Amino acid sequence: MKTSAKLLSLLIAVPLMIAGCGTKAPAPANSSGGGDASKPQDKKVVKIGISQIVEHPSLNATREGFLAALKDNGFIDKETMQVDYQNAQGDATTNLTIGQKFAADKKDLVFAIATPSAQAVVQNVKDAPVLFGGVSDPVSAKLVKSLDKPGGNVTGAADTHPDAIPKLIDFISSDFPKVKKIGIVANEGEANVAFMVKTAEAAFAKYNIQVVKASVANSSEVKQAAESLVGRVDAIYITLDNTVVSAVESIIKLANEKKIPFFSSDRDSVEKGALATYGFKYYDHGYQAGKMAVEILKNGAKPGDMKISYPDKLDLIINLDAAKQEGVEVTDSMKNKVQDKKNLLSGSAK
Repeated sequence: MKTSAKLLSLLIAVPLMIAGCGTKAPAPANSSGGGDASKPQDKKVVKIGISQIVEHPSLNATREGFLAALKDNGFIDKETMQVDYQNAQGDATTNLTIGQKFAADKKDLVFAIATPSAQAVVQNVKDAPVLFGGVSDPVSAKLVKSLDKPGGNVTGAADTHPDAIPKLIDFISSDFPKVKKIGIVANEGEANVAFMVKTAEAAFAKYNIQVVKASVANSSEVKQAAESLVGRVDAIYITLDNTVVSAVESIIKLANEKKIPFFSSDRDSVEKGALATYGFKYYDHGYQAGKMAVEILKNGAKPGDMKISYPDKLDLIINLDAAKQEGVEVTDSMKNKVQDKKNLLSGSAK
């Protein structure tokens, strides 16, 4: 019996000893212990939704800049953030569906590129921070209450510098004295486009330059609208209009064939073959929005308290090859107005 009792005690003691000397349990998968302190979201993979209304260079560059700013601040795709990029391809129903999807998915932050995308996202996403880019007039588009104090869960980067339209029209007036009538191709069904056209009309009126409008509802109508201006105007101008910019090649081709100076409000169109603009790089614009996202995700900033940002690098951009194609002589006076001589472009006109 004594032997049996000793054996029984030993059988009980051994498991207890093993338990007491066993290795420490592994830390949970989401634990930050021993992790890289430079990663701002070690405990969580941040879910980010990106909604974009259509494919074109300016909006694509905005998206690229936004993601670059996040990456530069430690948010790495598939490691510390999960990016869900959706493009509506210009379809209103798809655009609305994307907003509804992001709301259902409970994203940690949503970035909407262009006014229609922002409107659909703001309409649906109420429980997560919403940022926008590629929006010209966020107040008129009813995205925010004011530029200085947006309120709610929404803020972002506006792509219209207050001086951009007036400066370009000043340039047209001073350096193109023969321009007495100017045609504007525009989809004024978009609130931001209507705002920009109104701003441009007021600026042209200061110089007694008459505006002739050619309206479009979709990109397939842009070519015909531009053609309707031939013989009626001395130059053509377009705003930051997604509908028109997505078909800008048709205006460039017409401007070259008919020797009509063609002015655009975005840099990418000038790089493709429009004559000139006062603009900035949309990559930088997206980067600004990305830095705002970092403030929200990393530092807990509240979107409603963050002022709407504007492009901070505005300069005259002239495409020298486009000038030749359109029959325009680029004078020294024009060149002297370009601050950064890299904005005297060549090799881009088609």
